[in-house]
Amino acid sequence: MSNNLTNFYSFSQEGPGKLAIHFQDRLDVSNAALLIKEFNVLLRTHKPDSLVIDLERLNCLDDYGVSVLVELRRTMGDRSGNFSLTNISEKIEEILSMHHFNVLDQQSISERKASPDFFTRLGNATINLGSNTGFILTFLGDTCFSFLRFLRHPGSLRLNDTIENMKRVGLDALPIVGLISFLLGLIMAFMSSVQLQQFGANIYVASLVGISMTRELGPIMTAIIVAGRSGSSFAAEIGTMKISEELDALSTMGINPNHFLVLPRVIAACLVVPILTLFSDLFAIAGGLLVGVTMLDLTISGYTNQTINTLTLFDVFWGVFKSGIFALLISWMGCLKGFQVKGGAAGVGHATTSAVVSSIFLIVLSDSLLVVILRYWNG
Repeated sequence: MSNNLTNFYSFSQEGPGKLAIHFQDRLDVSNAALLIKEFNVLLRTHKPDSLVIDLERLNCLDDYGVSVLVELRRTMGDRSGNFSLTNISEKIEEILSMHHFNVLDQQSISERKASPDFFTRLGNATINLGSNTGFILTFLGDTCFSFLRFLRHPGSLRLNDTIENMKRVGLDALPIVGLISFLLGLIMAFMSSVQLQQFGANIYVASLVGISMTRELGPIMTAIIVAGRSGSSFAAEIGTMKISEELDALSTMGINPNHFLVLPRVIAACLVVPILTLFSDLFAIAGGLLVGVTMLDLTISGYTNQTINTLTLFDVFWGVFKSGIFALLISWMGCLKGFQVKGGAAGVGHATTSAVVSSIFLIVLSDSLLVVILRYWNG
């Protein structure tokens, strides 16, 4: 027993498996933390089946002291042991009643439920799926009606908010998009040159980098970066407004939250992501050019001419078209997840993560469909 705690309690073994703790003086914030540690060691050492708490000589008890008693009761409950209080003075009884000691920490034990069976979980999952599907379709309809309203009344669009979102989605993302695209083009050129050098076809590194970036990798990489930066931001912003009841306030004032919040973000993303994709293509080609000039003995003019001769306007605009579709999916999904937020801060975090994951899935899925469509269109 610690010397500095001997003035506050003593214990005795009153029978086989029965331990008594006698409190004295005070049980409060000054000694509660140390006593909890002391009692954990004591109970592990003696392993009693029954614990009796004697409060006859206890003069001072506060909420920290009550927490010590609750912890002792919880520990004995976890061990399926007995816990009891004895010699409780009127003053201590009043303090325990004020803190609802008799029911404190008991609710969680009584509310423990058996895990639901398979059919219950299946039913809950089906109900949740139906509810989410209905919400998604309703949200999609609201977005379409908001866009139609914008076409009929262009002045209804919040122009300043749209421009601000264009800056956040496009201009602020340009450095990271450029850096990643440059490195990606550099890696592709380096890896392909290892094989092409064996056949003396170094010049075709330019063709490989140009076509792969403009048609596929440029739009996809740009969309994934935008999903991580802006899609998550949209979900977090709108989700925070949802839990703080700002969306309800907009509806109360007669303002359509979808038209007020979703439309500017969707339009901004659809306008700037295609431009970001063009920059991504340029930076990737520049990365390939660096490898071609420094490692493959190609000239700048030779690499550039090969890239221009290989690429067609269709290749470039096909990638831009795909990036526009990706931008629509990212912005819409981010806003949807924000409107679906429930609970507090944990709900916002879950919505943010879900927005990024769902956006990346939709990007890959839509790109796969577009590849198949292009294959049969050209075939």
